[in-house]
Amino acid sequence: MELRQARAFVTIVDEGHVGRAAERLHVTQPTLSRQVAALERAVGVPLFDRSRRSLALTHAGEVFAAGARDLVRRADGVVAATRRAHRGELGVLRIGFVQSATFEALPGLLGPFRAAWPSVRIEVTAMTTLRQSAALADDALDVGLLRPPVSAPDMETRTLSHDPLLVALPGGHRLASRRRVSLADLADEPFVLYGRESGPAVHDRIVGFCRDAGFTPRIVQEAVDVQTIVALVAANVGVSLLIAPTPRTDESAVVYRPLAEDLPTWEMALVWSRDNRSPVLTRLLETVL
Repeated sequence: MELRQARAFVTIVDEGHVGRAAERLHVTQPTLSRQVAALERAVGVPLFDRSRRSLALTHAGEVFAAGARDLVRRADGVVAATRRAHRGELGVLRIGFVQSATFEALPGLLGPFRAAWPSVRIEVTAMTTLRQSAALADDALDVGLLRPPVSAPDMETRTLSHDPLLVALPGGHRLASRRRVSLADLADEPFVLYGRESGPAVHDRIVGFCRDAGFTPRIVQEAVDVQTIVALVAANVGVSLLIAPTPRTDESAVVYRPLAEDLPTWEMALVWSRDNRSPVLTRLLETVL
């Protein structure tokens, strides 16, 4: 049995007339009659009762009609879904993101895309820049929100923001009343910082800024995510230097202050492989860039 034969049969049943069905399918009436005859031979039983003057189904034809209608509907659905997938309106988008992207960059990316293409399934995974670089190179991610530089070759990069370094202080800290804080003012403070193993570039750059200010930070606790760092600062374990934007907090617990020094900022970038031909990725880039 061929799909076109099932479609011809369903159209005849819907129209109740072979001539009207032929017009709807843009074929001649003899052609349509031959398709139905071939279908009956393939099924092995008559589907139409030809002993009557009006068009009527046999009992077997009624059973076949229900299944054939479902078959045609599902076939049409498969074709429609395939075309939508080709246009990037259907499929899966795999996004990696560094934790500092959760406060502005990730919502700013996903909000407009989700509104425009609600049928695309989005898979998001928190990953360091190093892990995202490897995943992008291995085609395990479609796009990354990360802090350059990217070690993987053949990547396209679009900078989304330039983010400054902020001081995070316990709410009752002696420096909390200042509008700006100098790095030198933190020389004797205990520090809570990102662990180097999870982000060596960020860790080394922050420590380098401190050394340029005349001291090496006394790190009493390391953490892998910004929420933990902020919680430790609130617990008065130490101060920290964090890349903006930062988690919202009650100023009685944690206070953020800009630095007095004019330091280089950090890029937040959208990164993807030039070799990635995913239509969904193309839709994302067209929507947000």
